[in-house]
Amino acid sequence: MNLAFSTTRRKGVIAALLSAAVALSALLAVTAFAQAAPKVKFATSEGDFVVEVYPAVAPKTVENFLQYVKEKQYDGTIFHRVIGSFMVQGGGFDTAYAQKPTRAPVAHEGLAALAKGGPKNTEGTLAMARTSDPNSASAQFFINVKDNEFLNPTTSNPGYTVFGKVVQGMDVVNKIKLVPTGAGGPFQSDVPKTQVVIKSAALVN
Repeated sequence: MNLAFSTTRRKGVIAALLSAAVALSALLAVTAFAQAAPKVKFATSEGDFVVEVYPAVAPKTVENFLQYVKEKQYDGTIFHRVIGSFMVQGGGFDTAYAQKPTRAPVAHEGLAALAKGGPKNTEGTLAMARTSDPNSASAQFFINVKDNEFLNPTTSNPGYTVFGKVVQGMDVVNKIKLVPTGAGGPFQSDVPKTQVVIKSAALVN
């Protein structure tokens, strides 16, 4: 009995140590790429928020996003899709609901980003919007306002590439998610009745 208990206990300790090692490894990976993360400040009609992006885990996606920031692509665009129990999406349409021209789409990096220790689609993370084609992401992005596990890439589902997260002003994002929505422009639903405008997006480091 004592031997059996000891063996069981030993296995439990080993499992706990392995779990702790995995958690520490993930934490160190997050810390490493967060330290070198560029930050972008979004000034919106509802307030300001700051995101950090991770070139170490999704280099093509981050390069694409930052190039749009530098080109002022997001200035004067709106959050055109707001679902309070899901996410807020913007970066593609101006205040007249005209879609802004974009460059060629960026290659999908979802599963590769996760393999490098990148974040999943959890509350506050920043991901690329796309069509049904995984390699169709261009300028539009979304911010998860809850944990959306079903959006995470797997070997059987490309999911959505997470490349950053909100580090300041999540209260502003939560304010945006609560705005009343309805039809607007070419969309039948989920459009803020009072436009939420991105006044500017700029690098802050």
